[in-house]
Amino acid sequence: MSNFEIGLWSFPVLLLLVFLRIPIALAMFGVGMGGMVLVHGTTLPVLSQLKSLTYGTFASYSFSIVPLFLLMGQFASISGMSASLFKSAETWLGHRRGGVAMAAIGACAGFGAICGSSLATAATMGQVALPELRRYGYSGRLATGALAAGGTLGILIPPSVILVVYAILAEQNIAKLFVAAMVPGLLAAIGYMICIAIYVRLFPDQARPRDRVAYAERFRALVDIWPVLIIFLLVVGGIYGGWFTPTEAAAVGAAGTGLAAAFSGQLGWKRLGEALLGTASASAMIFMIILGAGLFNAFLALTQLPQHSAEWVTAQGYAPFTVLTVVLLLYLLFGCVMDSLSMVLLTVPIFYPIMSVLDFGVAPGDFGLWFGIIVLIVVEVGLITPPVGMNLFVINSLARDIPISETFRGTLPFVLTDLIRVSLLVAFPSLTLGLVWLIY
Repeated sequence: MSNFEIGLWSFPVLLLLVFLRIPIALAMFGVGMGGMVLVHGTTLPVLSQLKSLTYGTFASYSFSIVPLFLLMGQFASISGMSASLFKSAETWLGHRRGGVAMAAIGACAGFGAICGSSLATAATMGQVALPELRRYGYSGRLATGALAAGGTLGILIPPSVILVVYAILAEQNIAKLFVAAMVPGLLAAIGYMICIAIYVRLFPDQARPRDRVAYAERFRALVDIWPVLIIFLLVVGGIYGGWFTPTEAAAVGAAGTGLAAAFSGQLGWKRLGEALLGTASASAMIFMIILGAGLFNAFLALTQLPQHSAEWVTAQGYAPFTVLTVVLLLYLLFGCVMDSLSMVLLTVPIFYPIMSVLDFGVAPGDFGLWFGIIVLIVVEVGLITPPVGMNLFVINSLARDIPISETFRGTLPFVLTDLIRVSLLVAFPSLTLGLVWLIY
């Protein structure tokens, strides 16, 4: 069996291990190590590779941004910012049809701007918004579906941990990626709100509006979200303005959210310890997946599978957008069985070389940004598609009286809006790149 064939067979083996509930980090680690042994015929080069790969990966300064953004999300969850965001959005939108659900989407977008994690956004906003949604007669289907979809904004609206990982893998500028994600992130939030507005008009019994709130109370609610605005401006504005590098901005954001949590009276020593432990646990999980993916991708590079695949696709003469459609469909398929970070780490080193040699009418310097945002959105869809839509299980665990099948059905209209948004971004790259061109 040739090295190329060994590389091809590694994928069904890896997917089989994932189906057997082997943690994705261990599955990639095991397949990568086993494949390298088959290629080399001995374990000695593999052990040497493992030593150098581990140090080379985790000694990278760029990865220090990951635990900092995770800590920022932990402090944001503790500080009560989520409740302030939801209350403010609810006072402005709650009296409209589907307004409380729209407020939940708006609050998810705001919280995602200082959190960077989809699961944390879904879990935190679920605790805040779900009781209010049930109080105003929203069906379990609409309430859980809207919150699961809204949670995905946590990885799209910058700062985003997965965007950072993609930038490192594809050797892209993190700051430019954050800029490129802004318009698609806003389109996502607006699209979800439009989806809710249409849904409640088709099924008026699924929700009822709350009473209109006086403007004085609305503006008071806006005052309560000033810490969110300041932190967002410090982090994102600091990056765009050239005041901070992305890593320095992450440190400033973590410090800012920590101070906000302390001044809110929510951050005692016990909760500080829980935040640090939660950050360490999540960072360890992410870094273990990164190590497993690194070993697997080193094995694939040894077999030259990515290079041969790129040459084969180019030789076939397929239309670039046909290849892109197939790749995006594969992402949707992988999203049914894998988490978003694992998908990015596993597929980008394979798909990116293939896609980068095709002509999409996008300048080579902009292609990585455009492709990364499209990939991120499709990966985001995987968070709300069964059977392994992580956001679905997070929200459903907060609403145990609602069958998981109802949550699945509730997300379908939002998945449709995601697919429409992907089509628009593919057809009009300027939606993604326009702000980058304007700033840079």
